[in-house]
Amino acid sequence: MNLHQRAAGVLLHPTSLPGPHGIGDFGPDARHFVDWLAGAGQSLWQWLPVAPIGPGNSPYQSVSAFAGSPLMVALEPLVERGWLAAPALPGGAEGGFDARRVDFGRVVPWRLQQLRAAAHGFFAKAEEADRAAFARWCDQQAYWLDDYTLFMALETAHGGRPWWEWDAQLRQRTPQALAAARSAQAHEIEFWRFVQWCFDEQAASLKRYANERGVHIMGDLPIFVAHHSADVWARPDLYELDAACQPTVVAGVPPDELGPLGQRWGNPLYRWDRMAAEDWAWWADRVHRALDHADVFRIDHFRGFAGYFEIPADSPTAQRGRWLPGPGKALFDAIARRLGELPIVAEDLGYITPDVIALRDGCDFPGMKILQFAFGGNGTHEFLPHNYPRHCVVYTGTHDNDTVHGWWAQAKPHERDYAGTYLACSSADVHWALIRAAHNSVANLSVCPFQDVLGLGSEHRMNTPGTMGDHNWTWRFGWDMVGAEPGRVLRLITSTAGRIPSECTPLPPPDVDYFPLP
Repeated sequence: MNLHQRAAGVLLHPTSLPGPHGIGDFGPDARHFVDWLAGAGQSLWQWLPVAPIGPGNSPYQSVSAFAGSPLMVALEPLVERGWLAAPALPGGAEGGFDARRVDFGRVVPWRLQQLRAAAHGFFAKAEEADRAAFARWCDQQAYWLDDYTLFMALETAHGGRPWWEWDAQLRQRTPQALAAARSAQAHEIEFWRFVQWCFDEQAASLKRYANERGVHIMGDLPIFVAHHSADVWARPDLYELDAACQPTVVAGVPPDELGPLGQRWGNPLYRWDRMAAEDWAWWADRVHRALDHADVFRIDHFRGFAGYFEIPADSPTAQRGRWLPGPGKALFDAIARRLGELPIVAEDLGYITPDVIALRDGCDFPGMKILQFAFGGNGTHEFLPHNYPRHCVVYTGTHDNDTVHGWWAQAKPHERDYAGTYLACSSADVHWALIRAAHNSVANLSVCPFQDVLGLGSEHRMNTPGTMGDHNWTWRFGWDMVGAEPGRVLRLITSTAGRIPSECTPLPPPDVDYFPLP
């Protein structure tokens, strides 16, 4: 995807899709959503990270920077190929899952049970062509797959305990211990290989389906990895750890006007010097893997590559810490030498200093503008559309923000007055006003969360940063919430803003129901 061309898209994590199996996945509803996007004139579908979820059900605290989420593996294709019997939903005839919220406590064990049954079916009766495809894929992905699958097998064997509490020989990855573990855990390793193969097969199929209809996939790459992860276990020398495998310093951001304690994320920090000594091979592999699933991707907390905030591990808050220089352009130059031009969007929000801007522009990455943040000052605010450069991505909001209607309801009076005057809107149409302002701006790319297209309130937001609980990462929509009007209006706005590429479907007559329900 050319990030210098004018286009529009929608932000919706696949887990928010409808479907009968408790959580959105790569199944039939994903294809229907692609059809909806194409009909609405959108050429981008933005996802959140598709890695396995971690603490708090967050995709930003994953056990692997390379693996895909087992929860996104659709069950219908496994049934069609004869590896899985049509799954019975929990609770009997009157049971099933919540269609509007992901109940991770019920969904995760049930989904894994179905995947284990499918793996048994595959290894018992798969055709030779499928077995050969599986073997080829395992060989191609061995550079991350071997460590990840062994890590998952050992995590299961240790009752879910973190890797630094495993047997000493496994913590230290002695060759004898690893060889013995691979032999003892062979069956469990094959299960996790199968799950990841299914994920890749389905993700690639969905990406092809989208690309054929003029829709590109935009992924999301968190800058840091979780302490309890296959990545840190496999290469502890690349992280700031002590002899007990514990971080000596952790990631976060310092106190600011949004929080007097700052944010202590707790991720171990990279040993950038050791990564540089290997010509940034780990990062090149990670970006290569990200492009297996997406045409373009956003890097979260991009400013950390220019300078990052180091917090002592024994500090319970981010009030103590210091800024240190990041790897800078050398990292991205090394990746580009291996992979070519990098289709990256830089998440450059928060405390941004000249070195961050220089790195972003030196790499020719577009930055981000958030319309919800634009109305707290005056006409000079950088997030107001008349101040944008062309080479940026404008959002009405992100997964970490309230919906437009939720923001409007809770905005300070002077912000609401300014926004109402600037956008010529009221509470009834503020979501369309922000979308129109974003699309009509000079920004090359304009993206809006699906909740804003549907005009939904705060109860439909995806995540509230700094909080833990059942309200985060659980939101789902149903096709009965959509109907024909949102797609029709979004297409009209996108078309008049000049953001529909020529290969998209022509605008339908007003009397045609272009957006039927499935």
